[in-house]
Amino acid sequence: MNRARLVVYFAGRVQGVGFRYTTKNTALGFEVVGTVRNLADGRVELIAEGARQELEDFLQAVRDAGLGRFIKGEEIRWENPTHLFKGFEIVS
Repeated sequence: MNRARLVVYFAGRVQGVGFRYTTKNTALGFEVVGTVRNLADGRVELIAEGARQELEDFLQAVRDAGLGRFIKGEEIRWENPTHLFKGFEIVS
């Protein structure tokens, strides 16, 4: 299986709008593990691992879950997976 690590920094009005909770709930429908958290600079960081296509579909589902209207920019990086995550969690 072609496993990967997806790191996304979302910019815009992405804090205080339920972004992390919606992302976590969306993750339940996918075979992905990782974290989502608010950053001090106002962005939200999403780190997820799984099959590459599953991650691409998950990212699109996050955008389609009503969050797209809050996102003004995305910085996306693909990396090798670390296999350190057990589930998908909101972290501080």
